[in-house]
Amino acid sequence: MFKNWIISILVNAIAIFAVSELLDAFQVDGIEIALLAGLILSLLNAIVRPILVFFTLPITFVTLGLFLFVINAITLMLTQWLIGPGFVIDGFGWAILAAIIVSILNFLLQNLFKQMFK
Repeated sequence: MFKNWIISILVNAIAIFAVSELLDAFQVDGIEIALLAGLILSLLNAIVRPILVFFTLPITFVTLGLFLFVINAITLMLTQWLIGPGFVIDGFGWAILAAIIVSILNFLLQNLFKQMFK
């Protein structure tokens, strides 16, 4: 279980750093900040995200799950707020786009890492 959590932090950090290289409106000041953001995002995904998903279940159902990207954007914005000036997202729209890209990268990288460390 601890190994999976470490993999989750690393995957989040890699995805966040990759998105910062793709989007000018999503800035991360170095790999250290990306690792810190990966740690905080992993904690928020474990603690805050399930609560948000539970309370927004009806709208998530109506939107066929697309509202989960909004929840992911909220957790990214919370991560930005907790880290401060080293991690900047220029707006909520960019946070949604970044959340979509981070989600796709997380899915791909999680599968890759799980295959490598079986």
